Amino acid sequence: MDFSLSPEQQQIRDAIRKLCARFDDGYWLEKDRSGEFPHELHAVLAQAGWLGIAMPEAYGGSGLGITEAAIMMQAIAESGAAMTGASAVHMNIFGLQPVVVFGTDEQKRRMLPPLIAGQDKACFAVTEPDAGLDTTAIKVRAERRGDHYILSGQKIWISTAQVASKVLILARTTPLAEVARKTEGLSLFYTDLDRTRVAIRVIEKMGRHAVDSNEMFFDGMAVPAADLIGAEGQGFRAILHGMNPERILIAAEAVGIGRAALRKAATYARERVVFGRPIGQNQGIAHPLAHCWMNLEAADLMVMKAAALYDRNMDCGVEANAAKYLAAEAAFHACETAVLTHGGMGYSKEFHVERYLREVMIPRIAPITPHMILNFIAEKALGLPKSY
Repeated sequence: MDFSLSPEQQQIRDAIRKLCARFDDGYWLEKDRSGEFPHELHAVLAQAGWLGIAMPEAYGGSGLGITEAAIMMQAIAESGAAMTGASAVHMNIFGLQPVVVFGTDEQKRRMLPPLIAGQDKACFAVTEPDAGLDTTAIKVRAERRGDHYILSGQKIWISTAQVASKVLILARTTPLAEVARKTEGLSLFYTDLDRTRVAIRVIEKMGRHAVDSNEMFFDGMAVPAADLIGAEGQGFRAILHGMNPERILIAAEAVGIGRAALRKAATYARERVVFGRPIGQNQGIAHPLAHCWMNLEAADLMVMKAAALYDRNMDCGVEANAAKYLAAEAAFHACETAVLTHGGMGYSKEFHVERYLREVMIPRIAPITPHMILNFIAEKALGLPKSY
């Protein structure tokens, strides 16, 4: 049992921190104001080969694990890039795991290298307005016509669709009423995003303005049968290979943004003098910050435990969900405490912590709500009856 990073893992963290140092608080404040995608960060990470950190070496990746990917994503968020910087590359890191696991050699050669090189940007289209977390209830239809499938229907809360050239999309190839099990009849595709057959509408939202969230309306978009990942009707099984890595990575990102907020708050508490003493000398300021530090470090241990289990091909659903819950809650309280530590200036964009607080709501809500995680833990870890 070793709780320290290996020399190689420390090198990853140091290298990412060095790259992210090029993008200071001013850069992220401007992106938040303009809503422009951080193409520069994406390009720098791609040029240095980091977008393929967890992809097979045979296709241009580094062949490392989700542990190393988590270290990388945490370092990006912790740099001050917060969820904006992490979300700019988040999908590239874990999203094509179904292709790695279920794709043919031809598909891997065709699909993975352009994503790793940064030539392609991809969005992940699963969520629908009437389905939410009930993925088996999705209604986007994919009908086979010769050597193509025709996609029609609506998706929502799809990140990076404004800048994506590719889409990983889950659709029904067999109607729900015609399958024996509701997890059957779903198929996964990774294909070109044909904007002539898809209307994409930006959702104005609370934070992370530089990484878009969208509604997508598919109107007969043709998808080559060659872009079907795995067997038809077995797409739900395929996306499961991305769920635990996604929870682990977003948990790592949450710890990163919490640490960024805590760093800002501690600096301000040391420097801000009121009544002739630094406010950090007051236990009313110091204790909440200390509490946040402990919660973040504890959450980070669960993140690393979940990642280690995944990389050993061991069951990690309970740990991955627990990591996501603990990290999101710890990060939220750290960001909230950072704003309160700054007092009135915490509400000012000048000190950046208000941006962290807005963005930290993402890991609390997505990709699964805290309430559903509690349901999952109660059932799987404690053996309690399923409640939904």
